[in-house]
Amino acid sequence: MSEAHPGPPTPGAEHALLKPFEGQFRAVVKLFFGPGDPMVHEGTMNSSFQLGGLYLFQDYVGDPSPGPWPAFLGQGFWGYNFSTKKYEGFWIDNASSMMQMETGTVDATGKVWTMLSTFTDPHSAKEVRKRTEIRLIDHNTHDMTTWMTDDSGHEVRTMEILYRRA
Repeated sequence: MSEAHPGPPTPGAEHALLKPFEGQFRAVVKLFFGPGDPMVHEGTMNSSFQLGGLYLFQDYVGDPSPGPWPAFLGQGFWGYNFSTKKYEGFWIDNASSMMQMETGTVDATGKVWTMLSTFTDPHSAKEVRKRTEIRLIDHNTHDMTTWMTDDSGHEVRTMEILYRRA
């Protein structure tokens, strides 16, 4: 291979920061739809590195439950783009037909990721901005909080997930 074409990428220090997310985790999901108590669901996230360790594959299966998503399923990938120097995520699930992409950075501690995206709301067809913060609490615990920007430009918390290693 020449310098212009150095060969396939190999995982770096940025990928190593994702290593604590690998494995099986039980999840408690809180969905906020306005004032009052959130809707709570539970499920299991199985995450494994794929494609030579460049991407963390995430496979979520919700526990059977009453409500609008009695059998919630979701899958995604999370990785680091050497060209943009940003983390990138991709997520799909059976609660909508959209493919969500997000990009972001990790803080200086290597334990807090801030991921940003814009998507078309499947219900209103309006463009929505989303910010997700993923915090590594310890090797066995992490959480994720998501905020959406409402019509007035204010961020509104829409989801919290607490993951504990199974």
